[in-house]
Amino acid sequence: QVQLVESGGGLVQAGGSLRLSCAASGRTFNNYAMGWFRRAPGKEREFVAALSGSGSITYYADSAKGRFAISRDNVKNTVYLQMNSLKPEDTAVYYCAAKGVLSNVRVASTYNYWGQGTQVTVSS
Repeated sequence: QVQLVESGGGLVQAGGSLRLSCAASGRTFNNYAMGWFRRAPGKEREFVAALSGSGSITYYADSAKGRFAISRDNVKNTVYLQMNSLKPEDTAVYYCAAKGVLSNVRVASTYNYWGQGTQVTVSS
């Protein structure tokens, strides 16, 4: 069982930055691939970024490439999402998720564990 708790969301102006954190319970954190997803009002949940257990392999949605960076600290059992050059369309609830297999990382239904989400609001 893995429990995930996100933090770091908030209100930021367009062009600003935020760093989201996701703290995980459990002693086998490095066995899990981790992903970030988001859900904007009235929209479906969408993939943002993911990385392997070691952190050496990363994946990004086209909307995140060049602006967002996913990373992890396996000593602190934490995964991060650094978000730069934020746009109003990045406004959403951001969720972190964990899965045991590094495959189909862009598909939300393949993840086993989810956090409660953290709100990110980007004003224009």
